[in-house]
Amino acid sequence: MTRKLDLRTGRPVWYAYRAPSVPTGKLTRDVKTDVAVIGMGISGAMIAEALTEAGCSVVCIDRRGPFLGSTSATTALVQFEIDQPLSLLSLKIGKPKAERAWRRSRLAVMNLKAHISELGIRCAAETRQSLYLAGNILNASGLREEAEARRQAGIGATYLTASTLREKFGVERDGAILSPDNLALDPRKLTAGLLRKALARKARLYAPVEATGIEDGREDVVIATARGPTITATHVVLATGYELVADLVPSTNHKIISTWAIATRQQKRALWPGAAFIWEASDPYLYMRATADGRVICGGEDEDFTDEAKRDMLTAEKSERIARKLKALLPKLDATPEFSWAGSFGTTVTGLPYIGQLPRHPRIHAVMGYGGNGITYSRIAAELITSTITGSEDSDAGLFSFRR
Repeated sequence: MTRKLDLRTGRPVWYAYRAPSVPTGKLTRDVKTDVAVIGMGISGAMIAEALTEAGCSVVCIDRRGPFLGSTSATTALVQFEIDQPLSLLSLKIGKPKAERAWRRSRLAVMNLKAHISELGIRCAAETRQSLYLAGNILNASGLREEAEARRQAGIGATYLTASTLREKFGVERDGAILSPDNLALDPRKLTAGLLRKALARKARLYAPVEATGIEDGREDVVIATARGPTITATHVVLATGYELVADLVPSTNHKIISTWAIATRQQKRALWPGAAFIWEASDPYLYMRATADGRVICGGEDEDFTDEAKRDMLTAEKSERIARKLKALLPKLDATPEFSWAGSFGTTVTGLPYIGQLPRHPRIHAVMGYGGNGITYSRIAAELITSTITGSEDSDAGLFSFRR
């Protein structure tokens, strides 16, 4: 049923930091629940936590275990800035929808930050500015227009000239947009914290359990599993990350790509002012952030293929190229990789995710948080899907639906 992918290889930097354990049980008999969530990465964890908070009974399964798929490969730049610039997204889907998508993305980051604090999850969450550098998609004049488009939408954006960028951040580019209120965090610790909160509210977590089939009827949905027991639920949420669910999810508007990342040694004194996120208005783009203890994480060099053997074979070469680009941009850094890894991620034409009920399957909901905003989109998914399942409406649901 699920297209199996080895979603990451190498050693992501997050394994340098210990995440709390998440106890899981063995599925030995048939079970019933309000909502079954397939996938225990960041998306599944956010949804399970939100649904248990809303009073639903929840069962989660994962064919590996908690946060063992692409969640560990993310660089965790939790940005409200969508991959597709507002000025360009407006041309694709219209200005009103584009502005709503950007505003909802910003709200999601604010809500996530507040919720982490409210739940007391220790995941090294810190607010960061971001620098969006001129590149081959938007040059300096394009960035000026983009900053103005954001301001018109009520989204804070400051255009920096080349000289201001050099003076304030030591970065040589033709221009940049400085944005506030993004979020840096440890994705494994966040996922663990959310799953543990769901457990405390009586969610049941089973792993390793592989779903082999889904049959939906008028009243409920039955999930078949590889070892025999079934899960019967009123609703099912597919939070399988970048492992597409065959026959259920239309794949016309999204694709899987390969990406690479490195992390350096700890070097707090060499970091740029404020340790702002840095990314480029380019395709493919380079992106970087610092960890709380001063490592620099840098990713990019995306390639349009999913062949895992080919992806893994390129990891050493890609790591060197990323390190060279990092050093060229920020010469004061020691860009030598201490960690390097590869991952598979999804992209869409608009940069917007697909979230919601599947066409012709109203009891099956899917989260496909594609693009560079996966964690932000996971938060949006938790809000939208919880609203649908609990019978309330969300006016932004149509922006992200499979029917759009």
